[in-house]
Amino acid sequence: MARHAKAYSKSRKSLPHHADEMALTETCKLIFNILYYYPDLAESFSVSIPHIFRILSRIGVLKPPLQPPVNTLINALIPLDLENKKSKHLGMNPVFPKFDQNHNIELLIDILHQAITSYKEDDLDHIAAPVLNLIRKIYGFAPDGVRKYMQWLMLPTDADRKKPLGQLDTLSARLLRLSTSPMLPTLRESISAMMFELSDNDANKFVHNVGYGFASGFLLSHNIAVPQTASDAFSSPEDAGKPAVNPITGQRLDMEEPCETGPEMTQEEKEREAEKLFVLFERLKKTGIVDVKNPVEQAVAEGRFEELD
Repeated sequence: MARHAKAYSKSRKSLPHHADEMALTETCKLIFNILYYYPDLAESFSVSIPHIFRILSRIGVLKPPLQPPVNTLINALIPLDLENKKSKHLGMNPVFPKFDQNHNIELLIDILHQAITSYKEDDLDHIAAPVLNLIRKIYGFAPDGVRKYMQWLMLPTDADRKKPLGQLDTLSARLLRLSTSPMLPTLRESISAMMFELSDNDANKFVHNVGYGFASGFLLSHNIAVPQTASDAFSSPEDAGKPAVNPITGQRLDMEEPCETGPEMTQEEKEREAEKLFVLFERLKKTGIVDVKNPVEQAVAEGRFEELD
């Protein structure tokens, strides 16, 4: 891998030839397959981590972004000991380089963003899932500063709340839309799990960040206690002084468009609607399927019915 990294050195005026790219792709496949069957050997390949990130940085974001060798480089990183638990000889973790701790994770998030805008939605389940899982893996052991940066990049911002969450073209909005896609059983679960992790695995923060509409399904399917009411998630001291937010959609209340209720009903129209409801309740009562009491009869029985001249 060090030899491949030299071929992608900044001192070279051009990127390697196609044959070299094919050789790099096969090397990455070899690393992935060895560690898939023999995960205990991960420490032996840890020295390749900085070289892989160096190559990714040199390549940048391609069009389309997850073509070889980028996709195979990402796959090779997933089984490696990125947390540096066993490979102490590496010193500083190469995932967070000294010159800029956010450099590598920012590149991966940029690749993810370009991927979900470049490929057809029904292709993303197998194309984009690896890079998303790699981002989640790195977030799990990232230092606080990097975590906060990732949250800033991937969670909805105040600008996103001008509309119901998921309606803009930002990264967070696109991810939220994909999290409910019926065509992406793997990716949508990973996206919701990542949003929950970015919310510090806290149900209240999760609802606060993405809205009850996007959060409730994930929380219920994983038997995680949800806030008793959606508004509970927006009642923390941190929200004091901030614009009120619709707890279901995540949109700022002062940005919501007024509902068009149409012209007010006339008295005759109200009477006709009341007659229709009366007939419907009587029909439902005669079926015997449910025990329902006509609200008009109930009002008369309770003395709340008043005849008008």
